[in-house]
Amino acid sequence: MIRSTFAGFTTAQLGMAASQKALDVVGQNIANINTPGYTRQRLDITSLNTQKGDFYNSNSSVRVGYGVEMTGVSQLRDPFLDAQYRSQIGKLGTTDAHSGGFDRLSDILDEATVSGVRDALSAVTNALSTLSNEVGNQEFDTMVRSKMQVLLNLFHDNATRLQDVREDIQTGFATTDISSVNELLENIANLNNSIKNSQILGNPALELQDQRNSLLDELASYLPITVNYKEKSISPDQTIEVLDVRFTDVNGKNYTLISDGLFGKFDTDITGQPVTLSLTDAKGNTSDITDLLGDGTLKGTLDLLNKSGDFDNSDFKGLGYYEKALDSLVATFADVFNKANTALKTDDQGNVIGGTEDRPLFETNDKSGVFTAANIKIADGWTNGTYGITNSIVPVDGKIGSTARDNILNMINLLQTSHKFSVNGTKFYTGSFYDCFANIENTLGIDANSAQTMLNNQISVINQTSNSRDAISGVSLDEEGMNLLHFNQSYSAAARLMTTLDEALDKLINGTGVVGR
Repeated sequence: MIRSTFAGFTTAQLGMAASQKALDVVGQNIANINTPGYTRQRLDITSLNTQKGDFYNSNSSVRVGYGVEMTGVSQLRDPFLDAQYRSQIGKLGTTDAHSGGFDRLSDILDEATVSGVRDALSAVTNALSTLSNEVGNQEFDTMVRSKMQVLLNLFHDNATRLQDVREDIQTGFATTDISSVNELLENIANLNNSIKNSQILGNPALELQDQRNSLLDELASYLPITVNYKEKSISPDQTIEVLDVRFTDVNGKNYTLISDGLFGKFDTDITGQPVTLSLTDAKGNTSDITDLLGDGTLKGTLDLLNKSGDFDNSDFKGLGYYEKALDSLVATFADVFNKANTALKTDDQGNVIGGTEDRPLFETNDKSGVFTAANIKIADGWTNGTYGITNSIVPVDGKIGSTARDNILNMINLLQTSHKFSVNGTKFYTGSFYDCFANIENTLGIDANSAQTMLNNQISVINQTSNSRDAISGVSLDEEGMNLLHFNQSYSAAARLMTTLDEALDKLINGTGVVGR
């Protein structure tokens, strides 16, 4: 039996239509080569074959397909590379937050190029040395006090700037980071609804999916997420894609951040210590996840705000470590010199009459009795001239000499000898005051360099992953140029097929059965 007359024309027409649509897709790709977040598209086609067969058949009955069928337009994405990229960007977010915090601390505690605490300690030593040669001279006692005041001013300034950094990070965490995450969750959920509605109407909404993927990448920089796609049946012959986003904590527990059009919300309390973070998931369940984040900017910021390294048995030296280390230095300095300035009681002629007299050089401005870099001040008795530096505590023949200077020399020695510095019973350094502050600087320098090295390595890794992903999802002019030639040739071939069929049909109609007329 002769094949249907117009079956070949249908095959050619479908081929031309498919090639033309493929050219449209190539044009869309080329037009969006510079569009951020755009994913390369392709035309999905399948062979159109006969749907049924005859009950009776023979070897001479040869079945031929009826051309090509366009089933849709899809994106070229690799889910594995997406998951790998989002995992890497979470780690990058953690290290980036750490490195940014260390950079701000370095502006305060790094004295490599500025005059600060260490120079002030040296100035105190020089002032005491001068006083030891001018015992009893009020002018040089005042000089020592002024050098001490300069040192205390530097302590106060460091404490204030550390507190400013803490408050800035806390405010940024609450008003920027948490707000951004909540906004991302809401926008992704809204895009889910828009994509679902478009798919119901037959539109794949690929551009909306690109927007959603960009938001998912951004969300992954804040905390570790897992993205799941599943098909949802809405009619016997139609399904749509539904997206769920989950957060998995360090204990392996899953929290649903986004479920179709539902989304969760983060909340934080920055009014006390530690700063807390809670999550109300898409199902309405609220959990405290402050210490349960594995990676991401949120974890890096909480590390800076809440962790103090060895002082609280945590794995990271955050702001608390450097605040407490500086307070320990100040407290030890104040205690040592207050004890050193204790004087023996004497009469008006300098005769020792028994007992001791407290003559503290330093006090706390909040009357707490616990010295910190923020509250230390020169004692009122020293400021108003009630007493000064105790020049001697070693009587000779029961009398303190007016020119004796053993205690002043002792104070100079105290500035140069070793002391034990600790926080809540945890010793972190043994050495002089000068060396203790240098150790704080060195510790910060090591932490900052380590964070920067890790950041550079992670940037290199994520760039490699991004390049691998772009090799699949990105638009290549060379490849699209080849596709233009390929689909143009296929269109021309399908058009030539139609011309050939037209010639054959013309021969059949006009050139058959005319012999002998």
